[in-house]
Amino acid sequence: MTGWRAPESGRVSLFLAVAMTGVLVIISLAYDGAGQLRSLQRADNLAAEAARSGGQMIDRARAIEGGPKEIDEVGARDAVASYLRAAGGVRGHDVSFPVVDDEKQIRVRVRITYRRSLLGLFGFNNSVTVTGEATARALTGAP
Repeated sequence: MTGWRAPESGRVSLFLAVAMTGVLVIISLAYDGAGQLRSLQRADNLAAEAARSGGQMIDRARAIEGGPKEIDEVGARDAVASYLRAAGGVRGHDVSFPVVDDEKQIRVRVRITYRRSLLGLFGFNNSVTVTGEATARALTGAP
C-alpha cells in the first residue's frame, strides 16, 4: 500500500497557487489604488495652495492709484512657481487667469506622477500621472 496515491493528490497545491496570486493582485490594487488617491489629493492641495499664493499678488501700483484691485499676472506666476518648487515632486503646472463676472481669477493645474509599487509585478504600468486643479480670486475686503 505504500505506492498507492489518491486521484486528487496535488490539486490543492494548484488551487492554492492560483488563489494566492488572486489575493496578491487584490492587495496590490488596494495598496496602489490608495497611493494613487493620496497623490490625487496631494495634487489638489498643492494646486489650491499655489492658487492662493498667486492670488495674493495684487497689482499694487494700480490699487494705490485708486484703480481696480486685481491679480498681477507676472507676480502671480512667479509666486505659483516658487511655491510649487518649494513643495517639490510636481512634474508640471499650468497657470491661467479666467475672468468671471468682471473679476480676474487665477487657475492652477498641477501634475504629479505616482509610481506604483506592487501592480508593476503583474504587468501594469509602473507610473500614473494625476492632476489637481484649483481656482482662487483676490479678496479686497469689500463685501
